[in-house]
Amino acid sequence: MSELTLDTFKLMLRHALARISEQQGEFSRLDAVLGDGDHGTAMVAAMNAAIGASEKGADFKSMLNDIGFQVMLQTSGSTSTLLGAFFLGMSDGSPSGATSLDAAGARAMFANGLKNVRTQTNAKPGDKTMMDALIPAIDAMENPPPADIAGMLAAAAQAARAGAEKTVAMKAAFGRARNYGDRSTGTADPGATSWACMFSAFAEKYKNS
Repeated sequence: MSELTLDTFKLMLRHALARISEQQGEFSRLDAVLGDGDHGTAMVAAMNAAIGASEKGADFKSMLNDIGFQVMLQTSGSTSTLLGAFFLGMSDGSPSGATSLDAAGARAMFANGLKNVRTQTNAKPGDKTMMDALIPAIDAMENPPPADIAGMLAAAAQAARAGAEKTVAMKAAFGRARNYGDRSTGTADPGATSWACMFSAFAEKYKNS
């Protein structure tokens, strides 16, 4: 395929929920090392809210806007704030009324998602947060830009996974986890791991659609 259709994106969201649900326990286990141990539950709740909001979506801009607000309204905590901001930014980066996007349009949509997340957090690569997966994923979509959407999503997924794996050796430098100092090394960041899972699911579903 040379385009990303609205229906395919809805399928990608559902596949992301399935993959995140499969790894829910692992995400919460990782979160329990330095946090509340509820990240897996939070991600599943957020993705369920996203899918519920997507069902009646008639175009990318309005659907992603609805998803972003519903993720924030129906769930709480940093997971909903950042994931909601991502979808709202994607909405802002989508053309009005569009039901399909070419590679450039899809790239702009995802890039604007990151742009909006950056208004909600000052975390940067190396701080051991979900940004260690998200920023490399978007960079891989753009530098250099793959020729098609399948390649773009595959590159993003690979970069997000690599970014999440790198967090194992990192010392947390952001949020409550930074209070653990050197003790924060040795396990992957749950947010980076779950966002990498989401991008991998997007790429997998698009390839097989």
